[in-house]
Amino acid sequence: MITRPKLAEQLREYQIRSKHDWASVSFFTSTANFNSTSRVDVLISVAWELIILAVLVFSAVSLYFRYMQLAFILICITMLLLVCMKIWKQMRLAGKKKRRMLLPLSM
Repeated sequence: MITRPKLAEQLREYQIRSKHDWASVSFFTSTANFNSTSRVDVLISVAWELIILAVLVFSAVSLYFRYMQLAFILICITMLLLVCMKIWKQMRLAGKKKRRMLLPLSM
């Protein structure tokens, strides 16, 4: 017979088994609980960061060569990428919360 304490213990064990510890954490990640991040989330965050860094470097180079319009456009693109990254992260967290709430009681 499945009782509530057994179910809670099984869920706790499942959460412990599925926990990942990451040595390096993304610079732009603002989540306090890094144990719940998956490998895919970390890879996508690192990719976003590399793209943003590249655009910032290109804008600095264009400022050095005094292409003000190009630098302004690249900085606007960087800001847009930061907003998109934030929205993407919120959508992923909302999806994870929804999936977590849909776990069957037999787990």
